[in-house]
Amino acid sequence: MVRSCWKPNGEDCVRGRVEGMLWYKDLGNHVHGEFSMAMVQANSSMEDRSQVESGPLSFDHLGPQGTFIGVYDGHGGTAASQFVCDNLFSNFKSFAAEHQGISEHVIRRAFLATEEGFLSLVKKQWLNKPQIASTGSCCLAGIICNGMLYIANAGDSRAVLGRTERATRVTTAIQLSAEHNVSIETERDDLRSKHPYDSQIVVMKHKVWRVKGLIQVSRSIGDAYLKKAEFNKEPLPYKFRLSEPFFKPILSCEPSISTHKLDPADQFIIFASDGLWEQLSSQEAVNIVSNNPHNGIARRLVKAALREAAKKREIRFTDLQKIEEGVRRHFHDDISVIVVFLNHKLIDNSSLWVSPVSISGGRSTNS
Repeated sequence: MVRSCWKPNGEDCVRGRVEGMLWYKDLGNHVHGEFSMAMVQANSSMEDRSQVESGPLSFDHLGPQGTFIGVYDGHGGTAASQFVCDNLFSNFKSFAAEHQGISEHVIRRAFLATEEGFLSLVKKQWLNKPQIASTGSCCLAGIICNGMLYIANAGDSRAVLGRTERATRVTTAIQLSAEHNVSIETERDDLRSKHPYDSQIVVMKHKVWRVKGLIQVSRSIGDAYLKKAEFNKEPLPYKFRLSEPFFKPILSCEPSISTHKLDPADQFIIFASDGLWEQLSSQEAVNIVSNNPHNGIARRLVKAALREAAKKREIRFTDLQKIEEGVRRHFHDDISVIVVFLNHKLIDNSSLWVSPVSISGGRSTNS
């Protein structure tokens, strides 16, 4: 069962609901409009985390109001994704206050500080919990503030904008995030160029390209065993240990960042872990959002992905829903979706005070 991991820091923190292994909040308000969240568990422990934070975007409360969205797709356990959920936004607020504004530099510093904090935790727990060195998390963050949208991504989650042209009334999907998965040829080429003397930096294993034969993503928070050689040895489990030493990080925490000036044609942004995008294309997801009510739209996207997963395996959707966690991973991944709608009247009048919102989801009963 998926349950919310509530961090009631804001005044308007409303409980979500649980339906089997599905957790959802059908509709909430943020500074610039409405949002909808949903998550479904497939792994033995729900490894995804997600959050929406809306209100002042710096600790000094003197900066602008805005909305921060995070989707953190964990792997190897929950330690890294939970750490990111607990720390990335607070790091971002701290640097935004220090620099008196929001910029790519502030976002990069927040990612790096979160990475350094987690690697410090790994070092403290190394002897008693060596498996923490093999946990990591993809990290997708979005910030909406002062009519601008910032998207930062490390890993293979995705942010997609839905834009409706007034003349045609057609809503087009525009991918805003770069993905760091070595199934993409350019990512393999990038890693090879950074590690020219390692012929095994990316290898095909079980018909899937993997970094060192171990992991598909080339950027993440955590995965200390592929960033610091001191963690790639006993007592780390043997399956994660490399046969040859390495002298510089194999994976990176550096996010790809894009900035976008919001236009009245921009209607909504879908933030989701790759569990959604394995089942639906960007345009299919945008079509679902644009053709249905706001209320419950994230849950609708998750169920559309589950129906597609059931169809691929030639089983009924109702039968898929009965499969327990852990076994479900053979049919689909953990899926996290946040749909953020844009009300341009609110964007154009950002001086209006809106009650702060702080909502996080993704802790399972056994995590």
